[in-house]
Amino acid sequence: MAMAGAVVTKTAWKLQEIMAHSSNVSSLVLGKSSGRLLATGGDDCRVNIWSVNKPNCIMSLTGHTKPIESLQINVNEELVVAGSQSGSIRIWDLEAAKILRTLLGHKANICSLDFHPFGNFVASGSLDTNIKLWDVRRKGCVFRYKGHTEAVRCLRFSPDGKWLASAADDHTVKLWDLAAGKIMFEFTGHTGPVNVVEFHPNEYLLASGSSDRTVRFWDLEKFQVVSCIEEEATPVRCVLFNPDGCCLYSGFQDSLRVYGWEPERCFDTVLVNWGKVADLSICNNQLIGVSFAQSTVSSFVVDLSRVTKSGSIPHGLIRDDEPFVPPTPTGSSLRRIYDRPSTSCNKPQRVKHNSESERRSPSSEDDRDEKESKAEIQNQEDYKEIFQPKNAICRTPPRNEPFPAPPEDEPVTAKEAVKSSQAVDVQTSLPKQELPDPVQRPPIASSTPFTRTEPSVIPAARNEPIGLKAADFLPAVKNQSQTELVDEEAMSQIRKGHETMCVVLTSRHKNLDTVRAVWSTSDIKNSVDSAVAINDLSVVVDLLNIVNQKASLWKLDLCTIILPQIEKLLQSKYESYVQTGCTSLKLILQRFLPLITDMLAAPPSVGVDITREERLHKCKLCYKQLKNISNIVKNKSGLSGRHGSAFRELHLLMAVLE
Repeated sequence: MAMAGAVVTKTAWKLQEIMAHSSNVSSLVLGKSSGRLLATGGDDCRVNIWSVNKPNCIMSLTGHTKPIESLQINVNEELVVAGSQSGSIRIWDLEAAKILRTLLGHKANICSLDFHPFGNFVASGSLDTNIKLWDVRRKGCVFRYKGHTEAVRCLRFSPDGKWLASAADDHTVKLWDLAAGKIMFEFTGHTGPVNVVEFHPNEYLLASGSSDRTVRFWDLEKFQVVSCIEEEATPVRCVLFNPDGCCLYSGFQDSLRVYGWEPERCFDTVLVNWGKVADLSICNNQLIGVSFAQSTVSSFVVDLSRVTKSGSIPHGLIRDDEPFVPPTPTGSSLRRIYDRPSTSCNKPQRVKHNSESERRSPSSEDDRDEKESKAEIQNQEDYKEIFQPKNAICRTPPRNEPFPAPPEDEPVTAKEAVKSSQAVDVQTSLPKQELPDPVQRPPIASSTPFTRTEPSVIPAARNEPIGLKAADFLPAVKNQSQTELVDEEAMSQIRKGHETMCVVLTSRHKNLDTVRAVWSTSDIKNSVDSAVAINDLSVVVDLLNIVNQKASLWKLDLCTIILPQIEKLLQSKYESYVQTGCTSLKLILQRFLPLITDMLAAPPSVGVDITREERLHKCKLCYKQLKNISNIVKNKSGLSGRHGSAFRELHLLMAVLE
């Protein structure tokens, strides 16, 4: 219970109601990274961009000629994709405030969309029962997945980017192998249209919600049902796992339910007057829910610190008289996690549409179509604040403070009293986040998306210098009587290796001066040559960090010099070196791989063309080097951590080499 005199705040409240479109709202989506970005689509054929809890539209995106049926925002919240009733798909770049791509191919309404977690791909599901995977850069359809017999209502990529899950009106959930382009498994059991599907953030677990009023959990290693929650009174409208994976939030008509799955149980029920909630996101330990009715969009907040996420005394809807048949596992879950290799698809198939038509520049019809698509900035101040902070490394809308909770306008309910005095039991689904791992996991910075499991890798962001332990300079915790280090000893510890470091840095500075002198008097190729000749990877890294920022500096002969250095960087024990190598390799693959493969596949030219022969020789050299690097990338694509994710993206980009 609250202390005497303290203000008791609400667990859930309405944040805002806006008139989002001039006609009916037909779809909406929240950005999942910040929980603050909202995109709405209407019958007026517009996509409007909002900042949650701000009254004015930031940007209005035009170009569609039919009502918007589906929307999605990418992980970095830089792109938004919208599908219309006509089957056309448009992608806008929010930072540049312009249309990026128009994708045509579906024959009916676009019902579902999702961005790949790290590659330049978009998946679309349609009323025509087809699922298509699009390459955003090349404007081409990479694969078409056929198997559903009715409209595809929801699509989700797995966290490791290798699988795609689809939910449809035909009562099924299907799991697709992205690279092989074929179905892996079909989950049956729902007795109504499946509205939503969501991957667990860490484990091989999938949740699906249906109009049959059930939530089902599926094991993606054994391909079987884990549990099913059946007692709901209304269709499941949206689901979202807690970021640490301890529970699942499910949005229903005017309520939020919190579920565990081993065994199946309802930890908490929160009444929220959001009607038919359409999407959920989490930020600052608050759950944001949005719903729409006619032309208005309403946003709601649930304070997750007031919500029970686990416990042995779950109140609400646990069914003690109907225990689930499979035995309940005790302790930590042994289910696999995504940062390990998931499938044995060693040879991703070559893109089907590899003709010249896919690589050609946009046709005049496409140009006209994209000129007619506009991004109208409605609120310049909000636009600059959210989409143009170029100094930040990772751009997302500013993470504001949590929304202040209004005071409770009713007496504290019995449910609240039970919750505040209730002891939390850690034997339920909470221990899933403590997965068994052969390697002891060090603490990581909050900005790192996956847990690092490679102690041999020296991370780029460190809280203490290499070779020094902060604990050496702090009082012992267990034995308070232990004598503390005197100042002289502490200083000698700090000075240890200082002279060596000074020599290293002086040498590095001298080497960089040499490279800079070549850069100012000659071209970039000679400066890179001089950096390589010094035989110091740190100098190469410093130079690449500059060159990576300007793609126009890159030429084919530069690639032939840098690729052997990238091979060394990718195998470095320093995470910052690996990151730089990955960035350079991605840039080369995106800019030059199509040219290299085209040159090697082209028939020999008639007559003597020295320039072409030189270019062909460079292409062969680059191809050979890329083949060597592809083996390293393949072996490292199963790693965890930030660079593990980068290697998986590179592996997809290099599939054409296999």
